[in-house]
Amino acid sequence: MSVIKDFGTFIKKGNVVDLAVAVVIGAAFGKIVSAAVSDLVMPLVNALVPQGDWRKWEASPLHFRLGDFLGTVVDFLIVAFVVFVVMVKLVGVATRKNVSADPTTKTCPECLETVPVAAKRCRACTSMLAAPDGPRTSAT
Repeated sequence: MSVIKDFGTFIKKGNVVDLAVAVVIGAAFGKIVSAAVSDLVMPLVNALVPQGDWRKWEASPLHFRLGDFLGTVVDFLIVAFVVFVVMVKLVGVATRKNVSADPTTKTCPECLETVPVAAKRCRACTSMLAAPDGPRTSAT
């Protein structure tokens, strides 16, 4: 009975639901990209290949479908590239924090309070803060 209770607790966690939603959305997105590849990209590839429909290429009397395999590899590479561009590049740019090279705050080494860079004394613990080019001293 404990296994069923543990499984119920596991399912009720938010990250399991988030993962399920991500899988469903990923499958739908994969179908969209696969349709774009098969309907838009592959006709262009077929027009460039001298023998026409290269997905029907077979090798050896055993009928190894080499063209179908190569087509699946090309589909995967295109889908992977589109996912990379959308998820890594576009979403990464949108969520990237604006990190400034010149910080406006610093952390007090005594109490870990955030204080302005120009501060000479911590407002929380009143310890002396290091000057930009000098040693740190503590107030007693």
